[in-house]
Amino acid sequence: MNEMSGASGRPEGSGRDLLGAGGGALAVPVRGLAPLTDAGGASGASGGFDVNDLLRVLLKWKWLILGVVAACTGLAVLYTVTATRIYRGAATIEINTDPTSIMGDEDKSDRPIRSSDQFMQTQYGLLKSRALADRVQRMLGLSHVHDLDVTPVRGSSLIELAYEDPDPARAAQVANAFANGFIDDSLERRYNATAFARNFLQNRLASTREKLEASERQLVAYAQSKGIVQLDSGGSDDGGGGKDGGGSSGAAGGSGDSLSSQSLVALNTALSQAISDRIAAEQRYHQAVANKSSGDVLDNPTVQALRSERVKLNADYQQGLTTFKPDYPEMVSLKSRIDQIDRDLAHESTDVSASLRSAYDAAVGREAALRAQVASLRSNVLDLRNRGIGYNILERDVETNRQIYNALLQRFKEIGAGGGIGESIASVVDTAITPTAPWRPRPILNVAIGLLGGLVLGLGIAFGIEFVDDTIKSPEDVAAKLKVPLLGLIPRIAKTSSLVQDLADPRSEVAEAYYSVMTALQFVTNEGLPKTILMTSSRAAEGKSSSSLALAQNLARIGALVLLVDADMRKPSFKSKASETLGLSSLLTTDQSVMNHVVATDVPRLSLLSSGPIPPNPAELLSSGRIRRIIEEASEQFDVVVVDAPPVLGLADAPMLSSICEATVVIVEAASVRRPVVLNSLARLSAAQARIAGVVLTKYNPKTAGYGYGYGYGYGYGQRYGHDTDQTPMLEVNS
Repeated sequence: MNEMSGASGRPEGSGRDLLGAGGGALAVPVRGLAPLTDAGGASGASGGFDVNDLLRVLLKWKWLILGVVAACTGLAVLYTVTATRIYRGAATIEINTDPTSIMGDEDKSDRPIRSSDQFMQTQYGLLKSRALADRVQRMLGLSHVHDLDVTPVRGSSLIELAYEDPDPARAAQVANAFANGFIDDSLERRYNATAFARNFLQNRLASTREKLEASERQLVAYAQSKGIVQLDSGGSDDGGGGKDGGGSSGAAGGSGDSLSSQSLVALNTALSQAISDRIAAEQRYHQAVANKSSGDVLDNPTVQALRSERVKLNADYQQGLTTFKPDYPEMVSLKSRIDQIDRDLAHESTDVSASLRSAYDAAVGREAALRAQVASLRSNVLDLRNRGIGYNILERDVETNRQIYNALLQRFKEIGAGGGIGESIASVVDTAITPTAPWRPRPILNVAIGLLGGLVLGLGIAFGIEFVDDTIKSPEDVAAKLKVPLLGLIPRIAKTSSLVQDLADPRSEVAEAYYSVMTALQFVTNEGLPKTILMTSSRAAEGKSSSSLALAQNLARIGALVLLVDADMRKPSFKSKASETLGLSSLLTTDQSVMNHVVATDVPRLSLLSSGPIPPNPAELLSSGRIRRIIEEASEQFDVVVVDAPPVLGLADAPMLSSICEATVVIVEAASVRRPVVLNSLARLSAAQARIAGVVLTKYNPKTAGYGYGYGYGYGYGQRYGHDTDQTPMLEVNS
């Protein structure tokens, strides 16, 4: 084995100082990178809506969306051209929530209050009923009638009835038939609904009339048998009567009076007056006896004349005394005449008292006579009332039967007069006219629906595919789905090129992309570029070994001593002629120095530690503490050690190696590996205490990811894409 040239001593200017945070060209900040972190703590984009994601999906699936839109539009046009022309006739009717009277004599006071909404919903149902459709079908002689389109006019009691048919005249005819048929059907239904009521009332009237006649005959017979004479009082139909010389008080207690009742009332009135007269006569008599100057005496004309004459004579006598003495003859004559007048006044007072006594006695006698008559009539009235109890019962029965009969007769007359057609439920506002243009198909609407439907369907398919496809396709997916930093994007290699050729050209897209990855790794630790870097992936063929080679080569080009360790002892990617005896597997089973197994390559400052002979149990070899000492020894001899590890899933090699290296870089093939697979790999690495630096997205195609405008570093990055490269180019070594 030839040892690496210059391995015994480092060239001037080489070493870790070239890779530090402040060293040379690498000391360029890389925007958007996060510090070294594990899988669970990496920063990422929020899960909210992003316009860039929307544009990416639209650009990615634009041809699918346009194709679906074109197909749907074509179907709409085809349907419009081939569809049968359908004409639409429409009539408008008004539903009367407060129906108008046709007969003009209906009483609306006892109508139940209608709920407007419930009433209108009922009418909609009747318009769509099968019975109305059958009526129209029979009316027009049609074989069938399709469903009627009933459309209420918002905010009104108007309803539009529309019917569609290939024949324009028939469309208008059927719409008008529905409108008129609805009105006729409503009136007919109401008329039929009163038929039972009419028959019922007629039967009840007959039976009630018989009961009324029987009760009247029974009342008359009872009155005759009991001698009750009914008198009419104030136009009343009922009352009591009497017999035998004047009768008694009202037997029925109604509005009418019997003969006895009338007599008793008259006698009671006369008795009351007689009592008043007797009391007045008694008072006048006693006053006249006690006082001669009572009012009755003074009011007597004779007494008044005598008293006037006496006053005159007394005046003459008093005047004569002034001239003559009392014994003078003329004076004696005047005195004699005055005394005679006094005697006459006393006599007249006695006569007045006697007259008052006679009047008083007469009043007492009249009162006694009236009292006797009232007592006699009272007994007769009480007897009549006892006899009138049965009469009253029969009379009330007659009145009840008469009221029932009159009510039934009145209701029967109302129903018979109106016949159930007293209310007009609806009226025709506009009749349907024969349409001149087809209602369907509508070309503009159909094309618009086709365009809109195609757009919605295309977008739905595109976003559905995106939703189902949970592979990592773009930088946004790395941040949103994996929550780890993105170290770089590696474009897919063109068909006409190879990895070796692209890496050999520093201006190639691939070389510039790996330079960006190298620059990003410089900032994952506080000291700068990690001394030991593990390169792994979730599964094979994701570009892990190619990335290891590219990173190691770029580091060597900037002056760093780099060792590339092929730690995949199951499927090695880098071989040399000495790989059959030298390599990592041999170091793990011996105590030899690392430098004894390192070989130089054709890239200056880049050395290779191959995997060596393939052992039967690689995991057991790596589980020993020997691998840690090998990595530590290599990091002492080289500026950077790049370890190409096996895939994570299904193997224990990568997690064990990641716990030893300072940084772990996970390689993810774009649009190939599903999110759960990568997350599982990150979780296994985190469980092994790996320091995950970030993710490198390889074989990236901007157009496939939905970025038609390009995405990446350098000139024209993302403008070309090619085939997948399953084999990593062999690293040429100096052996």
